[in-house]
Amino acid sequence: MAVTTGIVVIGVGNEFRRDDGVGPAVVARLQERAERQPLPAGTALSASDGDPGRLIGLWENSALAVVVDAAHAHPGHPGRVHRLELDRHEIGYAGTSSTHGLGLGEAVELSRTLGRMPRHMIVYAVEGADGSLGTGLTAAVAAAVEPLAERIEADIAQHRDVAARGGAPGR
Repeated sequence: MAVTTGIVVIGVGNEFRRDDGVGPAVVARLQERAERQPLPAGTALSASDGDPGRLIGLWENSALAVVVDAAHAHPGHPGRVHRLELDRHEIGYAGTSSTHGLGLGEAVELSRTLGRMPRHMIVYAVEGADGSLGTGLTAAVAAAVEPLAERIEADIAQHRDVAARGGAPGR
């Protein structure tokens, strides 16, 4: 059995497809904020194109994985953030509708099947407005980046506090 350690924040997306770049934008914002107020030791910030194998490689053996991805909703509300918590023992489909061909939900299920889920996972799906070619987030999605970075910092702090007390994060 693999040893579970550390925290990883993964921003999924493509910066050259407008709002699909929200995941990497949140990770970039967390990196900027960490220059002033460092994240706990053992915290990794990564960007990913959403390939299931690469995602699993980034989050396997972590105590906490936080994943940020763009999502589609009908009807949509650009900039609205959805939060979903999973642990490695839960059964069922992750239920996010990613902007990628093989979605985050499929990567989670593959990871669970392979026994490579993190101990605890938080998924943030940010509704986008524009997935066309180009750079820069739309105003509504850009406005969600800073509050989401703050919320992720709070998730990390809560995880560390609970783990320090010997509890199960997220429960």
